[in-house]
Amino acid sequence: MEYIMTNTRQRSRAGRWATLEQEWDVIVVGGGITGAGILREATRAGLRALLVERQDFAWGTSSRSSKLVHGGLRYLAQGHLQLTRESVAERERLLREGPGLITPLGFLFAMYRGEWAKRMLYQAGLAVYDLLGRRWEHQHLSASTFQLLAPHAKTANLRGGLRYVDAQTDDARLVLRVIQEAEHAGATALNYVAATGLLRENGEVVGVTLRDGVGERAATARAKVVINATGVWVDTLRREVDAPPKMRPLRGSHLVFAGWRFPVAQGISFVHPGDGRPVFVVPWEGATIIGTTDLDHSGALEAEPTISLDELHYLMAAVTSQFPALNLSLDDIISTWSGVRPVVGTGAASPSQELRDHVVWDEHGLLTVTGGKLTTFRLIALDALRAIAHRLPTMRPLEAAAPVLDAPGADLDAPLDATARQRLLGRYGSEAAALVAAAHPGELAPIPGTPTLWAELRWAARHEAVVQLADLLLRRVRIGLLLPNGAAEMLPAIRQICQPELGWDDAHWEQDAAAYHELVARHYGVPGG
Repeated sequence: MEYIMTNTRQRSRAGRWATLEQEWDVIVVGGGITGAGILREATRAGLRALLVERQDFAWGTSSRSSKLVHGGLRYLAQGHLQLTRESVAERERLLREGPGLITPLGFLFAMYRGEWAKRMLYQAGLAVYDLLGRRWEHQHLSASTFQLLAPHAKTANLRGGLRYVDAQTDDARLVLRVIQEAEHAGATALNYVAATGLLRENGEVVGVTLRDGVGERAATARAKVVINATGVWVDTLRREVDAPPKMRPLRGSHLVFAGWRFPVAQGISFVHPGDGRPVFVVPWEGATIIGTTDLDHSGALEAEPTISLDELHYLMAAVTSQFPALNLSLDDIISTWSGVRPVVGTGAASPSQELRDHVVWDEHGLLTVTGGKLTTFRLIALDALRAIAHRLPTMRPLEAAAPVLDAPGADLDAPLDATARQRLLGRYGSEAAALVAAAHPGELAPIPGTPTLWAELRWAARHEAVVQLADLLLRRVRIGLLLPNGAAEMLPAIRQICQPELGWDDAHWEQDAAAYHELVARHYGVPGG
């Protein structure tokens, strides 16, 4: 499909495109959370920084995660104490600095007859986990207390449970907020711009060739350093410097249920009845998510990942085993999503045995950064910039103690309850007040069945580089995941708000809406319909 942009958005994009051929200090290829974090820290260090993303911002893994900001309790169990310590510290920072975007989430473990040894092991692990986070919140629960907190979980042979606290987020909005703050600090970011090749001089990388997927333009951009932050796709650029492939793409899939149909007040973790792998159920944005799988992904990385029938049945078997009283079926699933994780292959027999730490490789002037966790994106960015500091003599000292997220500023002058107010400040930061001011009458009300406000649609269409409806409904706001059929019933109302802001004529809207419906049915629904 050819994407056409008009009016203010077209001029804004054209203005950014016109700056590409200046000399940059850093060009970041990849618009997920790793690339966004590097862009933000580069601006703090006084660098002229450009980010390009061949799809939409957060299109890949960074909008398809399990939405958890966690310290990595599993990594602690595997003996990775340093990784867990760093993750817990970053979780606490994000909770302090991003309320409304990063929120605490209680988690429950059920304990059944014959699991005394497992209870002792988990309690010891949670004690260390809390100490690393400088809190003491985990607790043992009696069977009756566990039933009060998780009334629909199975009770046969229940002996009690454990509770601890982690956190969750809207992963795509986290990426967008970090990019927004980098741009406010002087960076440039463009979505739907592909790095089609590397420029090399004397064998070293000195820039990239670019193609605009919106305007069908081409350009070259030169920089002192090119950073490959394309996640699971890093081997594509690495091939250009004759580096051997190292990635092992692993797919994780999730199911989404309506919150009223599958009510949970906090996360619940349990082992799958088939293979003993940990599975979780969490409340998110008024819905309930169950995940996740962990298996080798053999599909083309350029294509949208999709849940398989085997994964669907695997997750449903977990649901029906742990929550038999709810009588959930495939008909209750609102949507699905799958993401491909950037994991460096080590030859481990099982995907779950692969390490999830990040790596930094400097190969003929191309710096590649991949792996790691959503929670530790700031630490990953700082590691990347430290690795290239010797090539950037004007770079200011890195500010490890600087806030991850900027303070949002003044409170909102709007008739909003405390939850909605905090939610907007968290998701939009310093732009929240302008979003509220731009709202038309009635648009500060939530879209039925979600906590998303109608005003968020108008703001995204006007200011957030939306090129396709999928950008708007699957990433800027998440109602395409939270409502049946990608929020199809809401499209007439969405069109009334967004079509004028996007500057699309009727033919463009109808063509894009048809493509969006096909995308949702094929990649975000239940396999087989």
